[in-house]
Amino acid sequence: MQTHNSSHCGRFESIVNRRHFLQRAGAGFGSVALLDMLAHQGLLANEAAVEGPLTPRTLHFPAKAKSVIWLFMEGAPSAVDVFDPKPELTKRDGQKIQINVFNGNPGPLMKSPFKFQQHGESGAWVCEKYPSVAKHVDDFAFIKSLHSESNDHVPALYQINTGLARPGFPSAGAWVTYALGSENQDLPGYVVLGNNQGIKGGPLNWHAGFLPSTFQGTLFRPEGNPILNLNRPGDVTREDQRRQLDLLARLNSEHLQSHPGEAELLGRIHSFELAYRMQSEAVSLIDFSTETEATRKSYGLDRSETKSYGSKCLLARRLVESGVRFVQVYSDGEWDAHSNLTGNHTGHCLATDVPIDGLLTDLKQRGLLDSTLEIWGGEFGRMPVSQGKDGRDHNPHGFIAWMAGAGIKGGTSFGETDEIGYKAVVDPVTVHDLHATMLHLLGIDHKRLTHLHNGRRFRLTDVAGNLLTKILA
Repeated sequence: MQTHNSSHCGRFESIVNRRHFLQRAGAGFGSVALLDMLAHQGLLANEAAVEGPLTPRTLHFPAKAKSVIWLFMEGAPSAVDVFDPKPELTKRDGQKIQINVFNGNPGPLMKSPFKFQQHGESGAWVCEKYPSVAKHVDDFAFIKSLHSESNDHVPALYQINTGLARPGFPSAGAWVTYALGSENQDLPGYVVLGNNQGIKGGPLNWHAGFLPSTFQGTLFRPEGNPILNLNRPGDVTREDQRRQLDLLARLNSEHLQSHPGEAELLGRIHSFELAYRMQSEAVSLIDFSTETEATRKSYGLDRSETKSYGSKCLLARRLVESGVRFVQVYSDGEWDAHSNLTGNHTGHCLATDVPIDGLLTDLKQRGLLDSTLEIWGGEFGRMPVSQGKDGRDHNPHGFIAWMAGAGIKGGTSFGETDEIGYKAVVDPVTVHDLHATMLHLLGIDHKRLTHLHNGRRFRLTDVAGNLLTKILA
């Protein structure tokens, strides 16, 4: 592909600039929003002439995955207590070692309080608190040697979400929708299913950064209406609202004529129209009454401990089934076990075990597992030594994630930490490597997905990133 010289270049190095886009829309600036609306209602003679920001785009190569569901375990699960037991840690329990930690003085080495068992044909080890997830290990590719640059939650969250530990850069979901668009023009291409305590670092975790704002994540609330102020006021008819939006679109489009380089204004016009279409689409998505009782139960909606995360997992399936490109599903509370690791991880495993099982089973039964990439993990790991009496401190030097579904070689494991689970020592994996592999499965060459900003071409993987070929089918 030829590199475009415009400062608005992005996506795959050959996407037309916005002025060209508007020319292709067929009627100039004054009717961009109206054309978009008519196209979606099937009222245009030539719908193909209209291309919106989320219109599906050409890939670099055939994709394995159409969409991504990222099961985000905020607060950092402990690998040695969930998926990566260390016999040496058990053997040396109580022994003092020299080690640098984030908070205060480190205690001695601490063995896992949980029992482990091997599962599946692959013989993968899973702790006793994740019995339902354990049924799917032959679909997983474990990445056991991830490492991060920061031992603090907020910059580590920024790094796992944007590739960089500094705030202000586009999130992975924004890059993906910027590159590929979405298969449903009536919903956001990138949806974040938040948690009940608020995510550390806030919206910068799903921000579009210097990409057009159209591609930032849309936060759906875990309960009630998914988006605040989505419903039309009771004293406003649908026809009145449509007329208001048409007037607003004309005013914005006239302004855009004298400011053709303002990507944010074009994004705002698109956002108004998207919000209008979402008033019926988004509300119907959270109506689980159309699901069978057996399906709702399989996600844990019948139990108070699992209802919250189960509802988000079920909504994630409905979103990707509806054509949404990228969904992040944050766990409630935090796996941040500075004390009482046993209680903390027991509670979080209980809350997420059945819902994740339900999601993977449901995707497989519906034929969606082969086209949906699942990612499980947190922002970093936890120390092999104790903090206080029974907790573990932050550990960016070695942590775990797994991938499953589209294009993943199930029943595999890549990389290792040392014998006590402190540091990645065999095939260390960076966050850039994880992102490069995710993009590859979506049909994107991570080195060619760029955006020109402040005189430099940026990408999700910065100037790094290697494909994890050993976990690819």
